[in-house]
This record gives sequence, structure tokens and C-alpha cells, in this order.
Amino acid sequence: MRRDFPIFSKRKFVYFDNACTTQKPTAVLDAVNAYYTEYTGCAGRSQHHIGKKTEEEFEKARGKVAGLVGAKPNETVWTRNTTEAINLVACSLDFSKRNKVVTSVMEHHSAFLPFQQLKKRGKISLDIVYPDKQGVFEDGAWQEKIDSKTRLVVVHHTTNTLGTSAPLREIVKTAHDCGALVLVDAAQGVPHHEVNFGREGYDFMAFSGQKMLGPTGIGCLVARRELLEEMPPFMVGGETVERVTIDDAVFLKPPHKFEAGLQHYAGAIGLGAAADYLKRQGLNNINRHEKELAKFLFEELKQIKGVKLFGPADSSKTCGIATFNVEKAKNPHEVALMLDNLAGICTRSGVFCAEPAMTWLGAPRGAVRASLYLYNTMAEAEAFVATLKKIAATY
Repeated sequence: MRRDFPIFSKRKFVYFDNACTTQKPTAVLDAVNAYYTEYTGCAGRSQHHIGKKTEEEFEKARGKVAGLVGAKPNETVWTRNTTEAINLVACSLDFSKRNKVVTSVMEHHSAFLPFQQLKKRGKISLDIVYPDKQGVFEDGAWQEKIDSKTRLVVVHHTTNTLGTSAPLREIVKTAHDCGALVLVDAAQGVPHHEVNFGREGYDFMAFSGQKMLGPTGIGCLVARRELLEEMPPFMVGGETVERVTIDDAVFLKPPHKFEAGLQHYAGAIGLGAAADYLKRQGLNNINRHEKELAKFLFEELKQIKGVKLFGPADSSKTCGIATFNVEKAKNPHEVALMLDNLAGICTRSGVFCAEPAMTWLGAPRGAVRASLYLYNTMAEAEAFVATLKKIAATY
């Protein structure tokens, strides 16, 4: 399967930064290249055969991605990334009757900041849920915050800091019982788990292409159709309207009324190819493989003197992420640079765009994160452990 990824044949390295972005298989690269070399056109604008081919492939990709996550194509809006998808909800949802938003300290900045800013402008009130110091929520923690004043609950599927998951069934039931909506940040969920938007009862769900083998600069907001009907466009311009006069405009039906301007056709088509690839590999198989590697990493890292592991001690409670510090190192970046320089091992260091979460977990200056994916191997995990042992022994 690694032969499907050209980058691995071009250079020798270990890529453990998959929670940031993933490598791309030939199938995705070929799909993107085909758009640029065989039918570069504009969907929905031109009547010629090149434009029609672009529109056909663009909408076919929408169907593929929607199918991967258990949604309908008309519930699936193309965005640039998870960040834009969440901002779309923050800016378009009506908070006039209920204005309370409940979220947690564990959220990515992309999910936290839009609502923090709404609070600063007096548009909403914001209530924060805290887990224990291992990043696990106690039973009832969310129920204590969600009430009849709550308009929206904003919660991760899986954190990018620890790989832990929120108790989504409990949250969805509690929110809906109170008449609130649920927005799930699934950027770290969709690439690693079987997710079914319709069956699991989410109201909104956001994710990014680059974390699931797709191109950068493409993502999705999936939302219940009736909510998309009610919400005004996030941005307006070309391709969002059915008719325009000097005084008014009639907007298209969702999802197109939210897709202003010329779209990232190549990115969407590439993400459609990524969805096909993930289906062929099987998301349950991917999850099982990651957990096997993560279990090995957790057990080994716990044995290395001077290494502090963050999150639950039980690797089964995480999703292919090991977050740690070498306690005597000046900062986590120093360790990440040594892993790269000594053995070509790529990890992420810092606060992972989740500074409140890392501060709560006891790492205000950040940590080192090794995040796994379907193409990583046990040999790579062993090389990582051996190199980290050498680094820890130098302090």
C-alpha cells in the first residue's frame, strides 16, 4: 500500500505528523492532475463541453465525500477547510432567541476562536466544559452545562492534542433534549473512524481534506438540509444566486448558496478520489492499524526515563496520537528538531493550535506529538522509539 504514495519512493523519512496533514496517494494526484490537464473549466457557468465535464466531476466528488460520511450531497457544502466551515456556522446561525454556546477547553482554535469572538462582541454567552487532567470527560460533565438557554454545542469528534474522543452520543442526546444544536469538529475524526452524519444525529459537522489524503485548501461543512435552508449565505457573489436585480437577489438552494465565487475544483475532485481510496482501505482497518502502533508507542514511551506522556495511560482511549515531552529539554521544538536531524522523523511540536487545551493539560509551552496514519509501519515506530531513547539519554 505504501507504493501508492510516491513521496515514500523519492526520499527516506518517517512521517509522524499526520494530525497536521497527510501524504497523498497516486489516485488523488492523478485526479487533481486530470482536472488541470484534461478539462480545466468552470462548473455551473459555461455551456461548452469542458465546463460541463468540470461540473459533472465536481458534483460527482461531492457525492463521494458525502457518501463517505453518511450524508446527502445536498447537505454537503464545499469550504476551504474545517476553519471556514465552522466560521460559516458561527456567522450564519441565528442566535437572537437563544444565545448560549457550550464548548470545551479541549477544542482546536478553529472551533474555539469564532465563538470566543462572538462572545466578545456581545452576540453570545459562552460556557466551557473541562475534562480531567488526562483529557477525559467525567460522566455528566456536558449535561451540567447544556440547558434550555443553549443554542449550540461545539465539540470535537477527536482531539488533535491527545487523540481522545468526546462522549458524542451523550452530548447529542442532551443537546437535542434541550432544543440545542450540535456542531462536531470532525477534522481528526473523519480520517480515522467510520463516521455517519445522519445516523449519529449531528446537526453540523466540519472536516478538512488535507488530513484525509486529499489536497490542501478543500474541506466540507455537512449540515441538516433544513438548517442550510434557514441560514443566510456566509459570503455572497458569483454562483450563489439564481437572479439579481438592482434592489434584491434570489439565492440558490443549498449547498450552492454557500459556495461563492470560483471553487477549488481540483481540490474537490482530489478529495473525492481520497474518499474512494479510504473506502477501499476500510476505515475500520485503518483505525485498528493505528491503535496497534499507538499501543506499542505508549508502552515504550512510558518506559523511557525522562519522558512525560500526556493523556490517558491506556492507548485504547486515544486515536493514533502520542503526545509527550522530554522533561529536561529546553522546549519541545528542540526534541522535534533532534528527531528530524538524527533520523528524519517528522513530528509536530508546540501547542498544536490548541493553547488552552495544552495549558489545561499541564504543558503551557507545548509538547511533541507523534501522529500516525494508515501508511505508517511498526518498523517506523521502532525507529522512533530508539531515536527518542538516545535523545532522552543526552539530558
